[in-house]
Amino acid sequence: MSEIQEYLVSSSGQMSLPAAVRHRWHLDRGGPVDVLDLGFGVLAVPKGSGRRLLNDLLSGEEHAERVRALADDHDLATR
Repeated sequence: MSEIQEYLVSSSGQMSLPAAVRHRWHLDRGGPVDVLDLGFGVLAVPKGSGRRLLNDLLSGEEHAERVRALADDHDLATR
């Protein structure tokens, strides 16, 4: 899947992963994924990939600085 597709998020916040993705990630019967809230968007990746990806994108200090910057945003802050 290399194209952009639009998906509906339910009023309870649920969204389905495309069947091709579920099959490729061996989630045909469901299972966990990592979700990264990037502030400007959300990225879902196979479980266990999120931390590695985040570490590749930001240094530990950059990540800590960004988390500190979210302290006033109760929707985004992690505690």
